[in-house]
Amino acid sequence: MKKFTVVVVGVGAVGVEMIRLLEKRNFPIKELRIFARRERDIVIDNKTYHVNSISPDGFESADIALFAGTEGEKGAAVQFAHEAIKRGCIVIDNGADFRLKPDVPLVIPEINPESLKNHKGLIANPNCSTIQMVVSIYPIYKEYGIERIIVATFQSASGAGRKAEVELLSQSKEILERLEEKNIKIGDKEFLENLFTKKELEAFSFQIAFNCFPCIGSFKEFDYTSEEWKMVKETQKILNDNSLKITATCVRIPVFRSHAEAIYIETKEKFDLERVKELLRNFPGVVLIDSLVDIPQPILCAQKEPVFVGRVRRDPFNEKGLWLWCVADNLWKGAALNAVQIAELLIKENLL
Repeated sequence: MKKFTVVVVGVGAVGVEMIRLLEKRNFPIKELRIFARRERDIVIDNKTYHVNSISPDGFESADIALFAGTEGEKGAAVQFAHEAIKRGCIVIDNGADFRLKPDVPLVIPEINPESLKNHKGLIANPNCSTIQMVVSIYPIYKEYGIERIIVATFQSASGAGRKAEVELLSQSKEILERLEEKNIKIGDKEFLENLFTKKELEAFSFQIAFNCFPCIGSFKEFDYTSEEWKMVKETQKILNDNSLKITATCVRIPVFRSHAEAIYIETKEKFDLERVKELLRNFPGVVLIDSLVDIPQPILCAQKEPVFVGRVRRDPFNEKGLWLWCVADNLWKGAALNAVQIAELLIKENLL
């Protein structure tokens, strides 16, 4: 079997999972190069990896580059993606810089693999919340059509990076230690007023421990956030359907790993509920949990590859209305895994 020289750019939360998944899935690697802003060694699962300082020459003779997702003018993809492409390397970028560019395929392998055929050296990975929603609704979309989607996301701290996870842990620890030190118990007059952190906020603009807030990203048109608009525009591009009506509220919650979403779908045609469950059960990348006991939960779905779907139920007041609940590991299927699956698909379809 042919092997390939693979570059991973970035060793934050997503970059580490890219390295872990390349190993886990036995990706055919001839040489693995890891780049970041500064040279150092890192340890992943008791194995030491050397990280080199990134430079254009680092992409010479490489086949695939997985960019973990720093964004903006100073981000690695903007600075180095085209340098990699010039050297014959195919770039799969997890950031938002190129997702909506008309000539850049935005790919979920289970949904639109055909779009890879038109790549020009650069392929975009969709946003984490977009990926799990589209995987969850796609078989229903194909069978019955969808008129409208209303979605509320419940997104873990890791979606904002490793510093955000550290902030959640440190705030929680500080508050719990204070309650214990002062012997304050639930129901005491002082309990609620002692749930506020005294630490300086860094990763988030609001306290994340014992709290949630419906503002992920910056505010844009109609007072929707950039995260909410990503779900709209990326879904329309992936499905090649600008008529699809989507509205979202994205909420950050005090969970370390895995995003959850409550999705309301209004289909174009009347649906059969058992047929909907059959479609989901048989769709690649989906695990349907058709139970009112074993409901998908973030803590149970972390470090697992599928998108887990449950609570599939009809709207009793709308014959075309359908609710479902989905949970997926935002660092795996929502980011690193989807990127690795794109690379695997490139190999399978001889598109390298």
